[in-house]
Amino acid sequence: MLEIKFNEEGLVPVIAQDYRTGEVRMLAYANEEAIKKTLETGYAHYYSRSRKKLWKKGETSGELQRVKEVRIDCDGDAVIYVIEQEKNRACHTGERNCFYRDIEGNKVEKPLPFEVLPRLEEVIKERIEKLPEGSYTTKLVKSGKERVFQKFGEEAVETLIALMKGNKKEIISETADMLYSLIVSLSVSGVEIKEVMEELARRFK
Repeated sequence: MLEIKFNEEGLVPVIAQDYRTGEVRMLAYANEEAIKKTLETGYAHYYSRSRKKLWKKGETSGELQRVKEVRIDCDGDAVIYVIEQEKNRACHTGERNCFYRDIEGNKVEKPLPFEVLPRLEEVIKERIEKLPEGSYTTKLVKSGKERVFQKFGEEAVETLIALMKGNKKEIISETADMLYSLIVSLSVSGVEIKEVMEELARRFK
């Protein structure tokens, strides 16, 4: 707390960054009390400049932000809440994050590369839950776990062959197919990609 440089109004900008996907969910402001409440409760608290009061994100909407970590930038004048967005919609408009438009005002649909695997997992989980007609994931999952795992094995072999051939375009395409099959396999096994990444992070020295 001593390292945070609050502005003349006693506020500091706070970025909410998603723990799972890495995406920036929102930007708000916090005063010292909001930071303390966040650290005490484990849930994101901010200060409303318009209402002049402390607020807990999601208290009325249910869109709570569980705070995994609080980070301070090199100058001490900005803060990041590393959060888990409990209902996956951070923006008051109903969008998953507040930065859903480009500079021309068009809605951005395409995820950034670092978001792709966890965002793909979201889609796959939804397909597994709802089993929509016409979905390849639905067809694959309905064929049973053994077929799901077999499909991953087939894609892994095709990726290996592409690597041995050394054709970059084929390597990229086959690896993308393999990663899709891997996430389907993990999902039907009750394993989240986040848990795999956490294990890799644990291995960092």
